Amino acid sequence: MYLLRRKKVVVCGSFEILHPGHVHLIKEASKYGSVTVVVARDSTIKTVKGRDPIIPEEQRLFMVKSIKWVEDAVLGSEEGDKLKVIEELKPDIILLGPDQDYDPKELERELKARGLKVKVLKLKSLYTDYPLYKTSRIVERILALYS
Repeated sequence: MYLLRRKKVVVCGSFEILHPGHVHLIKEASKYGSVTVVVARDSTIKTVKGRDPIIPEEQRLFMVKSIKWVEDAVLGSEEGDKLKVIEELKPDIILLGPDQDYDPKELERELKARGLKVKVLKLKSLYTDYPLYKTSRIVERILALYS
């Protein structure tokens, strides 16, 4: 008897304040296979967003690992090469969130140039079933309540 290997699906993000959009993305990824989440390093958030992260990386990693659809979660690379961790994980699929600024076809080409055959998919729209579906909305709400 042969056992079929489940496809390895990778989801990446900062996951600063877990919200319904994050959970929806991970749940959708689980429909394609076994989910590994790459959580951005504190240094990456500082570089990309120009500020310190709201929640430290180890706490964000712990929270992401607690989501039932997550098989594993790892911290991203601290080096300048964001795709290094993808090379190490060797996924079959990457699922991007709808607000992630990557072109799926361009990312597939970059990964192919590194010897990886990865299908890159992107969710079509934000998950808006709840009003606080994004980190920025949660932060705005907190500021409004405490200002």
